[in-house]
Amino acid sequence: MAQKLRVTVWNEFRHENKNDLVRSIYPNGIHQAIGEGLGAEVEVAYATLDEPEHGLTEQRLQNTDVLIWWGHTAHHEVQDEIVKRVHNRVLRGMGLIVLHSGHFSKIFKALMGTSCDLKWREADDKERLWVVSPGHPIVEGIGEYIELPKEEMYGEHFDIPQPDELIMVSWFEGGEVFRSACTFHRGQGKIFYFRPGHETYPTYYNEQIRRVIRNGVHWAAPTIRDYPTYGNHKPLEQISAKE
Repeated sequence: MAQKLRVTVWNEFRHENKNDLVRSIYPNGIHQAIGEGLGAEVEVAYATLDEPEHGLTEQRLQNTDVLIWWGHTAHHEVQDEIVKRVHNRVLRGMGLIVLHSGHFSKIFKALMGTSCDLKWREADDKERLWVVSPGHPIVEGIGEYIELPKEEMYGEHFDIPQPDELIMVSWFEGGEVFRSACTFHRGQGKIFYFRPGHETYPTYYNEQIRRVIRNGVHWAAPTIRDYPTYGNHKPLEQISAKE
């Protein structure tokens, strides 16, 4: 029997402890709602900001095939040493899924090399996420679009590098658009950014949103191969003497 994919869901877990509205929506934490939506076909672990080493110890990361990241108000509190640790694991093949306001996380900005800034508004906008790459495995089982009755608006320009693949584009009731589902490759790792998920809306209970994240986990799973050899290298063939 094949081993289940090992997924770690990381969350600040601050809003749920301080905000009654967020606690009422996600009583066990945003991370638990995300993890419950992944289904029984994966092995799920959880890590939060206030645990030692933010829950992302060397051992935890070595036992993680795909890391899901949700952060918002405490990006600055994530230790640089832990960011480097996660960064190294991504380059060596661990998948990374960055959700919603994780666009401003240290790890996402480090991997993108840009500010990752954008426009935003909290005004209960309707959001319609249009599938623009219908053959992509991340949107398997999704129709032409996903409609969310209320979400935080993110608008262009989104200061990221040109995505390797653009999978979904959002339209908001106020008129803005946004590149909401994008993929990137860094080293041997695959990265999926997915926009929806503001803490005051029950977005992570939406079955279509859960389906996209589940699909994303399987897409981002590591490719099993040896890590490349770098640096000075002996020739594979004998080099003939030059006259």
